[in-house]
Amino acid sequence: MAEIYDVIIIGGGPAGLTAALYNARARLKTLVLEKTKLGGQIALTHEIANFPGAVKGAGEEPSGAELIARMTEQAQRFGAEIIIGKEVTDLLLEGSLKRVSCSDGTIFQTRSIICANGAVPREIGCPGEIEFKGKGVSYCATCDGAFFEELEVYVVGGGNSAVEEALFLTSFARKVTLIQNLDKLTASAIAIEQAKANDKIHYMYHTVVEAISGDGLVEAMTLRNTETNETFVVEADDEDGTFGIFVFIGYVPTTALYEGMLDLTDQGYIVTNDLLETSISGVFVAGDIRPKLLRQVITASGDGATAAFSAQRYLETNELN
Repeated sequence: MAEIYDVIIIGGGPAGLTAALYNARARLKTLVLEKTKLGGQIALTHEIANFPGAVKGAGEEPSGAELIARMTEQAQRFGAEIIIGKEVTDLLLEGSLKRVSCSDGTIFQTRSIICANGAVPREIGCPGEIEFKGKGVSYCATCDGAFFEELEVYVVGGGNSAVEEALFLTSFARKVTLIQNLDKLTASAIAIEQAKANDKIHYMYHTVVEAISGDGLVEAMTLRNTETNETFVVEADDEDGTFGIFVFIGYVPTTALYEGMLDLTDQGYIVTNDLLETSISGVFVAGDIRPKLLRQVITASGDGATAAFSAQRYLETNELN
């Protein structure tokens, strides 16, 4: 516990890595703690087409993993320290010197903290979903799409993530069906245009998943029409024996760590002001764990820059006092 950091960033996604870059460039002693792998949700994205300047060549966009690798290298080049495999389990946030405790017993001290834990995929919440995770139910097309070569898959959701991942899945599956609870898709116009032009993609509107079942693997699911309230069962073809269910219906902020410490909204997001300051002095927030209109790589990175600058100003003010 002898070493004291200027800034500790919890989370190694685009928000956290951008904050690390800005803080390290400001010559602050910066540490990023990531419990699993760098990148968060973006690391699972097969193509990043809407991040300005993220192009490899004519018509070629980098994958999420490639973009994160560049962000990581850039932050480290300026001196940011990044540790993977450190899960933060407890915090002491009050006071000028804060403490970060990890599951392996490691304790770090810091003058400021940026919370950038991100979010996790929202689950359907139906019977059978948990039992069949990794056995037909997935939340990552990039990770699991290849397992469904020439099979049928269903994508639950109608927003950008759902439509874009459905397009990706057409590279493997013989048929992709979007299950949307509304009467239309809510993705961007260009994503919808691309989907409509793809003969492999089909649609079920006003439909929700009620249950998932099978013997070892997904073999059937019960759907309900939200207009008529009628239920019906979709079963795997006899020759296939199974099909895939990919869920893209939003995300849930990973803010359980901060309950009872920071002010949270009813949805679990951390409350901040425009400077991304929290209710505790010296604690800042960036990325998908705060309330915001748009959750994209560019807005996460923007949050990271703002939170980093606010942390710098906080540290400068404290040094003067």
